[in-house]
Amino acid sequence: MSQDFHDTPVEALDETGARAELERLAGLLGAANAAYHQKDAPEISDAEYDALKARNAAIEARFPELRREDSPSEQVGAAPAEGFGKIQHRVRMMSLSNAFDDEDVTDFVDGIARYLGMSAGDLAFTAEPKIDGLSLSLRYEKGKLIYAATRGDGAEGEDVTANARTIKDIPQSLTDVPDVLEVRGEVYMSHEDFEALNARHQERGGKVFANPRNAAAGSLRQLDAKITEARPLRFFAYAWGELSAPLADTQMGAIERLAYLGFQTNPLTAICNGPDDMIAHYRMIEQKRATLGYDIDGVVYKVNALALQERLGFRSTTPRWAIAHKFPAELAWTRLEAIDIQVGRTGALSPVARLTPVTVGGVVVSNATLHNEDYIEGRDNAGNLIREGRDIRVGDWVQVYRAGDVIPKIADVDLNKRPEGSEKYDFPTVCPECGSESIREEGDSVRRCSGGMICPAQAVEKLKHLVSRAAFDIDGMGAKQVEQFYKDEWIKEPADIFKLRERYGSGMQQLKNREGWGDKSAKKLFDAIDERRKIGLDRVLFGLGIRHVGEQVSRLLARHYGSWNALTTALDAAHDESSEAWADLLSVDGVGTVLARSIVTAFAQEAERASIDRLIAELEVQDVAAPSTDGSPVAGKTVVFTGTLEKMTRAEAKARAEALGAKVSGSVSAKTDILVAGPGAGSKAKKAAELGIETLDEDGWLEMIGQA
Repeated sequence: MSQDFHDTPVEALDETGARAELERLAGLLGAANAAYHQKDAPEISDAEYDALKARNAAIEARFPELRREDSPSEQVGAAPAEGFGKIQHRVRMMSLSNAFDDEDVTDFVDGIARYLGMSAGDLAFTAEPKIDGLSLSLRYEKGKLIYAATRGDGAEGEDVTANARTIKDIPQSLTDVPDVLEVRGEVYMSHEDFEALNARHQERGGKVFANPRNAAAGSLRQLDAKITEARPLRFFAYAWGELSAPLADTQMGAIERLAYLGFQTNPLTAICNGPDDMIAHYRMIEQKRATLGYDIDGVVYKVNALALQERLGFRSTTPRWAIAHKFPAELAWTRLEAIDIQVGRTGALSPVARLTPVTVGGVVVSNATLHNEDYIEGRDNAGNLIREGRDIRVGDWVQVYRAGDVIPKIADVDLNKRPEGSEKYDFPTVCPECGSESIREEGDSVRRCSGGMICPAQAVEKLKHLVSRAAFDIDGMGAKQVEQFYKDEWIKEPADIFKLRERYGSGMQQLKNREGWGDKSAKKLFDAIDERRKIGLDRVLFGLGIRHVGEQVSRLLARHYGSWNALTTALDAAHDESSEAWADLLSVDGVGTVLARSIVTAFAQEAERASIDRLIAELEVQDVAAPSTDGSPVAGKTVVFTGTLEKMTRAEAKARAEALGAKVSGSVSAKTDILVAGPGAGSKAKKAAELGIETLDEDGWLEMIGQA
């Protein structure tokens, strides 16, 4: 389901609205991440991005059972861009959860206190400016700089070592340091240097950057290090990755150690005790923001005690012990020149506002999202008025809202400036790409093209998704190549990509003879395609582009089923929703009915399944390797927690179990191995008893895993 309740307060959302809103946010933020991290060309502001991500977090907090596996909470950055070598991060580079107001900060502190079973008054935090730049990881071995890598998708970044060596704030060698030290921080450009750079480029007729962040990112990611050297880049250190020995016992102590070693650290970093102190420091930094001489977009709070950070651990992509308190969104007024409709890989018809360009928070904005037809008409999907019922029309004077460097949106309309004779916008009932009927299902706020793969827009977007970095990650096969090959009818479906060498590597239609290609580039592409014939199960699942099946759920399903054959056998059987296979699918932690039906339906549709089978015939899908859990008494077992846990929170219990190689399920079935039942256990305990499942209390569980 993909409803859009973007103007409905979180507290007013029902389950249907919440699920739809989470889908909308996942799509918007995914596109925003790609534009920001891969292209260094954000389509919306930092404020917009932060507002979208904050709303996502608020909905997930209110409806934890609806948390999507492709949620922005599960994503870090975007995959590395083409043209650079790849470096695997030894310790994953995480993103941060966001806070948008004082209440969010208080909730963050209270949540940590509850998780740890401590008083909020006993917790100390660091607070530091959040630099608006490009994340960088520097690896030193025995004091020597070995390599530098961008964050990329968190697991794999771009090798920018040669470029990083040109930055004067980055030491080439260190003394009195651990044998292995990964220093992490932010590459940025000062306002003064940014203005001077743009002035030089303008004089030469070169590229003018939209903001210092884009300038810094573009400068660091030059293939020629001499260009980077000529750019005035700076570096603030604030974190670390792999260490052979600790830097200190506290966050602040570690930052002071980095400063002692010669790194630039932010002088506005301070220790705060409790939310009031944290918010006061935020206000102080906010007041200084315009005079700092470099861009910041908020303040980052981190639990100061590293022992508590370790205990709190991580979610899939964010640490529990840190949060970014973002600055408010920024607004501007401009004219709406046109409304265009874009068709996505799931057939969704998405309206886009084409604007008279306007600068919002230092970024020139010419496009904005209009979400769906309800939003244009001035109401939400439930019929409630938004903007007091003011609809949006071509020619209107509109207020543009940016919240993060992602996709701007239209916040309001000035009716006093509406042109005479303007007409309401009629949302198309046919697909503008293929002419098929666009259908809006009951309960869905999005119209979708019914053409499927006959719709060129859907076909191309699915193929782009398949070759994307988080999916098959084929070097040399990007969006531009997909569009061209599809236009020339060289590829129509995923399997065609893996037949390119045999079809177009020889004979009259040779790739090397096409404009922009030669012997070397053609061979390089064919080799890159062949390298991806052997590929992990989770990447295949994600690459199929099935609705609701994101990166995280793909990993969960791959781990649960282990192999392609086991997966397809289970999904075929799960078509019967009264079957054990259906119940088993729903038992995967985080998989709900909507997601389950989406993937089962995709595999059951004859044409789509045939296309999938043709793709798989070209591949060697790798089974999922079992986690390294030597000596774990619960490795491979399915565990269910129920009732009240008194010595740890449910989140901590789940994290510990998964770290030991156990599968955590939300429901009891014949495949459940262990039920951990605290006070108040009800129907799950009764069902476990009926099935003869081993049941432990909390103490028994802790004793079993050796943590009593």
